[in-house]
Amino acid sequence: MQEKESKKGNYAQKSAVALKYNPDLNYAPVVVAAGLGHLAQKIVNIADENGVPVYRDDSAAALLVMLNSGAQIPPQLYSIVAAIYAEVVLSSNRYEKKHDK
Repeated sequence: MQEKESKKGNYAQKSAVALKYNPDLNYAPVVVAAGLGHLAQKIVNIADENGVPVYRDDSAAALLVMLNSGAQIPPQLYSIVAAIYAEVVLSSNRYEKKHDK
């Protein structure tokens, strides 16, 4: 899950992208949801409610939110998405170690 806030006029417009990766079905991660404003907040809320990690990076979100739902991540964005997944795995491992004690 990726989210971003950008300034438009006098208010911040949030953007969010949800990614899914199943190597048995797809060669690359797929956009399962993307949106701006109210829709972005709903995406983030659903992720939070379901324990899905939310990774915040304005630059990555700006690129990923331009992709359509169902689209595979293009090769030009592999390194960005790999960095997101790596951080999510590291954060998850740190969380598990902290709560296993």
